[in-house]
Amino acid sequence: MTPETAAALRCPVCGGPLLLTGRSLRCPKAHSFDLAKEGYAYLLPMQKKHTADPGDGKAMVRARRAFLSAGHYAPLMATLAEVCAALPHDHIVDAGCGEGSYDKYLYETLGAPQIVGFDLSKETVRLASKLLPGAAFCVGGSFCAPVRDGWADLLLNIFSPMAEAEFARMLRPGGHLVYAVPTARHLFGLKEVLYERPYENEVRQTEYDDFTFVKAVESEAVLTLEGQAVQDLFAMTPYYWNTPANGAARLAACGSLTTEIGFRFLVYQKM
Repeated sequence: MTPETAAALRCPVCGGPLLLTGRSLRCPKAHSFDLAKEGYAYLLPMQKKHTADPGDGKAMVRARRAFLSAGHYAPLMATLAEVCAALPHDHIVDAGCGEGSYDKYLYETLGAPQIVGFDLSKETVRLASKLLPGAAFCVGGSFCAPVRDGWADLLLNIFSPMAEAEFARMLRPGGHLVYAVPTARHLFGLKEVLYERPYENEVRQTEYDDFTFVKAVESEAVLTLEGQAVQDLFAMTPYYWNTPANGAARLAACGSLTTEIGFRFLVYQKM
C-alpha cells in the first residue's frame, strides 16, 4: 500500500478520508487502523462481520492461487485487460478481489494504474497484498465498501455480489463497471463428471437504475487439465461444497479433465 492508493480509502467507522501515517491509517476523527505485516488493512465494520472468519477459507483460496498462477485462465484475463484498456482506468477498484491474480495481471498490462481491492476473506487479502504490494488491499465488503466517493474510474466485479448503490457511489460520474459472469457452458466439462444431470449456467442481462448498459464481451476457451490442477479447479469453485460424494469420487479418479471455460464481461456506465 502506498500513500497514493491509501488515499482512496475511507474510515469504516465515520466514513471520513483515511491517510497513511507510518504503518497505520488514520482519519480526521482519530480512528486508526494498523496495517498487517503484509501491508493490508482490516476495514470491515464489526457489525458487518457475521461469522468469525468471513469469506472463502484458506484451502479454497490457496487452490485458486495455484490454479490462476499456473495461467489456466490466461485467455479470460487477456480479454478482461482488453475490455479495461478501452475504458478510463487510472483508478481501479476490485470488489471481491480474491487473491489478487486479476489485479496483478491488469497492473502489468495496463501500465500500472492505481488499484484498490477488498474482500471479506482475510486470507485472500493477505495473499493479494504480497502479490501486488503497491495496491491498497483491505478486508471489507461490497455492501459497506471502504472506498471514498467518486474515486474510481473503473470498478471490477468478478463473480461477486452486485452492490449497485455502493458501486455507483465509488465511481466518478461517467465511470464504468465491468461485471464478469459465467457463460452458459463455463465449467460444463467439470459438471459432467460431478453430477448425474449437469446443467448450463443461466445467462441473463440485468438492468440497474444507476447504470446504463454499454456492451457484453464474451471470452471462451477449452482447458485440458492434468493431476493436481483438476483438484485445484474443483476446490476453488462453489461446487466443492455442494457436490454429492460419488461425484467428488469420480473426479478424484480422473487423471485428466477437459472442460470449457468462459466469462461474459458486462460493461455498464454510471449515469
